[in-house]
Amino acid sequence: MTSSRSAPGGRDAVVAALHRIAFLLERQQAAEYRSRAYRRAGDGVAALDEATYERHLTGGTWQELPGIGAKTADVITAAARGEVPAVLAELERDLGDRLQAATPAGQALRDAVRGDLHAHTDASDGGAPVQDMVLAAVEIGHEYLAITDHSPRLTVANGLSPERLRRQVRRIARMNEVLGPFRLLTGIECDIHDDGSLDQEPDLLHELDVVVASVHSKLRMERAAMTRRMVAAVTNPRTDVLGHCTGRRVRGRERPQSEFDPQAVFRACAEHGVAVEVNSRPDRQDPPDDLIEVAAAAGCLFSIDSDAHAPGQLDWLVDGCDRLAAHGVDADRVVTTWPVERLLEWTHRT
Repeated sequence: MTSSRSAPGGRDAVVAALHRIAFLLERQQAAEYRSRAYRRAGDGVAALDEATYERHLTGGTWQELPGIGAKTADVITAAARGEVPAVLAELERDLGDRLQAATPAGQALRDAVRGDLHAHTDASDGGAPVQDMVLAAVEIGHEYLAITDHSPRLTVANGLSPERLRRQVRRIARMNEVLGPFRLLTGIECDIHDDGSLDQEPDLLHELDVVVASVHSKLRMERAAMTRRMVAAVTNPRTDVLGHCTGRRVRGRERPQSEFDPQAVFRACAEHGVAVEVNSRPDRQDPPDDLIEVAAAAGCLFSIDSDAHAPGQLDWLVDGCDRLAAHGVDADRVVTTWPVERLLEWTHRT
């Protein structure tokens, strides 16, 4: 028998509509306050006791609740009637248009992808707790997700000290006791120092499932020095993925790409089994197409990642898949198409 809570128009449908709107706004990279308002409204409705929920449902007094304004109240009212709220319908249409724009080869590669090796939580500069990221990853069909919050030097992003990272590792271990068959991977996005060393204790890096190494500072470093810096990082046996290699931004506050010798850097990646990240963020699209071609010709592995800072952003991967598929790269060279067992054999290859 279907409960009133889970029936069409029941409370579960209301919460699902609010969370879905938040997810789609995050996917659009809309202003964070908008997605946060819908997600928090959904959490608030879910937390109400039955009598309070029924009282507001009967009286239409949703705006009396903290954090619920006119727009979220309209969504609740429509969903409670068993209707699709207008804002949700519009967002779903927009998503459908975006997905239809993907090439068949890009969609086929997306269908082969099993997980994501680059995602942030509110432990550093992400906007959601780890459990919300996990729920979104499961929803979109991932088999695994690496949590890669920032390393200590990136204070502007609340980078994790060794002790904070150790606490996160212990928490992930506890979560994995109940998440199966989904697997949450321990990881870090480790800042690459000027000399190419990695910004975290070496022994701690060795304990993690995945290490993404990225340049975040002195992005305009002279070409030869930047090349030495990046080659040193990818030859470090603890590096698994070279993150957003040029550091460019192509939307919003635009930033030009760093200058380095791609032949030397990607040759080092290929020789040391380090994957080149295809960063799927719409504002990054990194590497640019010409450098994807160089990396492919060098024989590199690739990791198609979202660099998500909110749950809905995990769904960006089709964009990265479309870009990589255009270069004819075989799916087996994409480490995020591998089963988690094979992936972990690769990351623990040394």
